[in-house]
Amino acid sequence: MDELKSSREVMTVKDNSSGHLSQDTVKKVILQSQEAKKQAYCPYSKFRVGAALVTINNFVFTGCNVENACYNLGVCAERNAISKAVSEGHRRFKAIAIASDKSDQFISPCGGCRQFMREFGTDWDVYLTKVDGSYKKMTVDELLPTAFGPEDLSMKI
Repeated sequence: MDELKSSREVMTVKDNSSGHLSQDTVKKVILQSQEAKKQAYCPYSKFRVGAALVTINNFVFTGCNVENACYNLGVCAERNAISKAVSEGHRRFKAIAIASDKSDQFISPCGGCRQFMREFGTDWDVYLTKVDGSYKKMTVDELLPTAFGPEDLSMKI
């Protein structure tokens, strides 16, 4: 059985699967992304987004979008969660769940977030969700096929 416990505001999930999340864990991580959405700072767009990122060793980092009056200085929820994880020493991820207030379609990460996710691999899961908790599972590679990544910087020309 999956279990959530809190440690220094960073959650952990007990998930015995090696690469993919169990159904119970997926539901719990989606709920965490919905909770993170409640912290969004979005006075301009009013478009709340939350994310819950699961590291390879089952830590969960949440993030929300944070807007700025200088629009391009805002930070998306996905990049917020990934940056929090990286700042704590995590570089390998199993999955990320993304939540918004959309009920008619699944929330999808912007192009910048897709590239940001790609920096940390292509074979991890992205759960696009709706308000009711339903989701569509994709991989980073499916969201950004033939992407430019770290290995491309070491190519011989």
